Amino acid sequence: MHEILLGKYLTLQEFCTCTQTYRKYADQIDPYPTNPQETIPAIQGLCEHILDPVIEHFGRERFQLTYGFCSKDLKRFLSQKDPETGIKNGRVDPSRDQHMAHEKNRNGKYYCDRLGAACDFRIVGLESDRLVEWILEQQLPFDSLYFYGGDRPIHISYGPKQRRDIWAFKGGTPTKQGTEQWRKTVMRAET
Repeated sequence: MHEILLGKYLTLQEFCTCTQTYRKYADQIDPYPTNPQETIPAIQGLCEHILDPVIEHFGRERFQLTYGFCSKDLKRFLSQKDPETGIKNGRVDPSRDQHMAHEKNRNGKYYCDRLGAACDFRIVGLESDRLVEWILEQQLPFDSLYFYGGDRPIHISYGPKQRRDIWAFKGGTPTKQGTEQWRKTVMRAET
């Protein structure tokens, strides 16, 4: 199952094991979906509609996936502090960020009712604002896009709604401030 090709370029294993937190605690984390019959097609949709076109344009060697699928185990470790440093392993917002795709909690409810799937990635040697502009020029059908800064990876999701919603983050807080020009581009494309 782990060598499933999700699109033209990425395997399920790559998508599930790319985070620093997974690599640090790999012996304690099962990184794979527990609802593969729904989650894998959602991730395949993200790859087909967003990541494959990006990789085809910029090249596989420049594409760097920094956060893909978030399993239940990975979610637990991201919300904990590192026992040595006391620093939280990462940020996780499963009800909104779509990294858990179609995974369900113990009550049978989806962690994120937006459905779809998400990942964070960068293109080596390219400022992330230029990457966002390229995505908008190509009119890729994303659901949400988070811009963290020119030198940071972007977050992008693909889901059934394809809202093309863009957020910037200032001090960890989502804002529309600074995204006005990009939102105008989205609105022009929709008319």
